[in-house]
Amino acid sequence: MEIKDLERVARQIRLRDLQAVFEAGAGHIGGEMSVIDVLTALYFRVLKVWPDQPKHPDRDRFVLSKGHTACALYVTLAKRGFIPEEEVSTFLKPYSRLNGHPNCNKVPGVETNTGPLGHGLPVAVGMAKAAKLSGASYHTYVVTGDGEMQEGSNWEAIMAGAHFGLDNLTLLIDHNRFQQGASIADTNGLAPLRPKVEAFGWEVTEINGNAMSEVVAALEHRGTRPHCIVAHTNKGHGISFMQDTVDWHHKVPNKEQYEIAVKELSEAL
Repeated sequence: MEIKDLERVARQIRLRDLQAVFEAGAGHIGGEMSVIDVLTALYFRVLKVWPDQPKHPDRDRFVLSKGHTACALYVTLAKRGFIPEEEVSTFLKPYSRLNGHPNCNKVPGVETNTGPLGHGLPVAVGMAKAAKLSGASYHTYVVTGDGEMQEGSNWEAIMAGAHFGLDNLTLLIDHNRFQQGASIADTNGLAPLRPKVEAFGWEVTEINGNAMSEVVAALEHRGTRPHCIVAHTNKGHGISFMQDTVDWHHKVPNKEQYEIAVKELSEAL
């Protein structure tokens, strides 16, 4: 897909995500809105995947380490053809396989269960190392939240990625500056992230993570070292009253707010 088409798909995914969270009465809409441009670029441009063969051995691997934004992943997987689009309406309902965190045993296209923060990147390092050991050509991508980078397991994984020369690994940090309950700066200030990751021997690119052209260029980059993308994003991106507001980590819009958000996202289509 070209950039303008990816931007259109991202807006459609935002609108469907909003509807799903509102109907379910639960979700993590702020972080979903910030990461949707990345998910769109991955699934509609970058990843080598086959929806009709979700376990194809040559597929690229993607790990959503910030698993609480599962609804955005489900909407993306549905639009890409991994699951029926109408199934999104079952999000969080009894007996639905679309749980609050993605489950690889239930949902086609999900590579590993995520939710406990700090686990996705270590798993992705293992996937990338396995490809090196077996001579496989697939690339591994992983998305973490910036609050999640407070977990020490991530820094051990970053150290291992450099040590093993995993040039087939791309880490994208969704740097929306907020976590549950507070800003990153007030909780455990990690910024600036770039020099810290570079100190471990990684190549690092900083981008506007809500600008599709920058997202695509960064994800398609290939170098000789593991690559980290620090994506500066807006929590609640695309919805005026949600943007950069900590309350919207897992707050659900009321009917009036929902109608305002639908109008704003629909006008952008």
